[in-house]
Amino acid sequence: MSIPSVTPGRTLPLRDQVELCNRWLETRLDTLLPELMQRADIDMWIVDAREYAEDPVIMTLLPRPMMSAGRRMILVFHRSRDGSVERIALSRYGAGPLYRALWDPATEEQDSCLARVVAERNPRTIGLNFSQTFAHADGVTHTLHGRLTRALGPEFANRVVSAERLCVGWLERRIPAEIDSYGAIVETGHRIIAEALSPRVVRPGVTTVQDLEWWIRQSILERGLEAWFHPIVDIQADGLEAAGVTSTRDGAHSDSRSVIEPGDLIHCDVGFYYLGLAVDQQQNAYVLKPGESGPPAGLSQLLSQANRVQEILAGEMVAGRTGNEILKAALARCRDEGLPASIYTHPLGYHGHAAGPTIGLWDNQEQVPGAGDYPLYDDTCYAIELNVTGPVEEWSKSSAVRMGIEEDALFSGDRLKWLSGRQQELYCIGQ
Repeated sequence: MSIPSVTPGRTLPLRDQVELCNRWLETRLDTLLPELMQRADIDMWIVDAREYAEDPVIMTLLPRPMMSAGRRMILVFHRSRDGSVERIALSRYGAGPLYRALWDPATEEQDSCLARVVAERNPRTIGLNFSQTFAHADGVTHTLHGRLTRALGPEFANRVVSAERLCVGWLERRIPAEIDSYGAIVETGHRIIAEALSPRVVRPGVTTVQDLEWWIRQSILERGLEAWFHPIVDIQADGLEAAGVTSTRDGAHSDSRSVIEPGDLIHCDVGFYYLGLAVDQQQNAYVLKPGESGPPAGLSQLLSQANRVQEILAGEMVAGRTGNEILKAALARCRDEGLPASIYTHPLGYHGHAAGPTIGLWDNQEQVPGAGDYPLYDDTCYAIELNVTGPVEEWSKSSAVRMGIEEDALFSGDRLKWLSGRQQELYCIGQ
């Protein structure tokens, strides 16, 4: 069977999506997992979850069309001396052909089966998913942790370690086939935004911020994609209070004006999932006033400054550096160049706010404990999210304008590469 291809703006039939994602999963399990278990120094990884309380990792390990843990699902990964990884499923419903089913509910209790499987393999270290730093790696519940501890018994329970680094490595690392498709997924997001920030959708004096948000949300749905947060749209204009119209992730607004008017700077934040991978983008448009042929030069200059901050940040992203080290170095260079920047870049992958090194937070431009101390690895993806804030000469009634941008990128070969370009000119919406 031929491998389904991913093209921008076109959603594969659901069956083809399943086929493609399962091929990716098989490759990841065969090639990536053994390497990550060795790097984390874990001989056995146990991922345990119950239906409706799924571990954040487990659904990335199960083949489609599985959509839940099904009562209780235990996955066991055992790294042998030759480096290969045995994959075992202890589940009433199995876990598909990628896993060896070793539990017969008619003859053995699930916990007893787990105890037997562990004892027969006698692992030196056993990784469980608990972590103070990463929610993605903290999926074992209080109840299941107790059951696992009792099932393992004192000898093997003493060999339990946190699987935090293994979880994060599994979630953040992309294989070549995923990388080859990610650009088309990101380009689909760009196309949605380009249509949203156009005269086809925005009618100055009529369209509201809420109208535009719901148009984007509906467009995501109709394309067969899944929004991972409600789209956010806000506006700034000369004389409008600095925050403009501020939207939140629950769709609520704090606004002095919601109708989009000529002279407005429109900023949008859009994110969705497709083929199990997340997109997160922010772009901007200017609504032309009568007689204008382009945006005020001051707004274009702010966007150019934001683009420069992107380049500075990209230059400081070096494999092995932590998120905090990258943030500190990038902000220092921005200060040297007189750029009023704020950087809050995050990993991107199976989750929108994904596992990996945090490079600043919007409310913390110093040191981010925990996630900011995690190092940068090759073949990982990021939402390069940041802003610059400064005056716009043409806007005499506004002391500061914020230009927020966010573009998706791959860090590979020790350098950052845009997955599908970046915005370098403002969209213009005419009359």
